[in-house]
Amino acid sequence: MTIGAIDAAAAYGRALSTGGLTGIATPAPAAGAAGPEGGFGSMIEGMVGEAAQSMRAAEQASAMQVAGKGDLIDVVTAIGAAETALDTVVAVRDRVVSAYGEIMRMQI
Repeated sequence: MTIGAIDAAAAYGRALSTGGLTGIATPAPAAGAAGPEGGFGSMIEGMVGEAAQSMRAAEQASAMQVAGKGDLIDVVTAIGAAETALDTVVAVRDRVVSAYGEIMRMQI
């Protein structure tokens, strides 16, 4: 059985909401790293939060549709928004990993 990106993100969101990831240490921001809006880390945190929220909304819309209380158009719209948010987060992650790889290849 393979786990898809949406399944992994949904599990991560559930773990965050239940406090299941409290033991994971997060690095402190460097001095002066935060800009007027909070910096790059805050932007990424907001993007991930919005993606998780849109996935939860898609799950809720799907559950309502299965229960016979929802509209199919709402489900398709919610799933499309969740997919777009996840694609954006994955694209940013790929660019960050690529930039990190280029930095590591630089000669000092």
